[in-house]
Amino acid sequence: MTIKLLITGGTFDKEYNELTGELFFRDTHLGEMLSLGRSRLKVNIKTLMMIDSLFMTAAHRKKILSECLASEERSVVITHGTDTMPETARLLGPRIKDKTVVLTGAMVPYKFGSSDGMFNLGSALSFAQTLPPGVYIAMNGRYFNWDNVRKNKTKGEFEEVK
Repeated sequence: MTIKLLITGGTFDKEYNELTGELFFRDTHLGEMLSLGRSRLKVNIKTLMMIDSLFMTAAHRKKILSECLASEERSVVITHGTDTMPETARLLGPRIKDKTVVLTGAMVPYKFGSSDGMFNLGSALSFAQTLPPGVYIAMNGRYFNWDNVRKNKTKGEFEEVK
């Protein structure tokens, strides 16, 4: 089994400019993360965009949907910013029926060293191999159905709506 890994940016891939104090994007860290995690999965990595999800538009989300639908792989993991991850999941959910698609992200950039990104990525890859077809969000060791999830910005974690 090969898993399609679609990169969209988000906190996963942000870096810190020590001179200006700004966060920015350079390249994805996913290859390095998979190597450090000693992953033995076959993955097909494709970078779609490198943006903060707060700046994601309907056109960006349609591009993600198109890539998922066109993917030959039956399992897809999407790295995504956490702020609007549920919105993207709600676009994908009703339209993807024959694949397992798992969105994941990080609350702390990977380059900070204390990121939850490695754990979330590993969880998402595992869920992509074991869950039935559908669209899910994987964060904090849990998975959520696309139509029953929100980011609780007070707690800094994802939770079920109902």
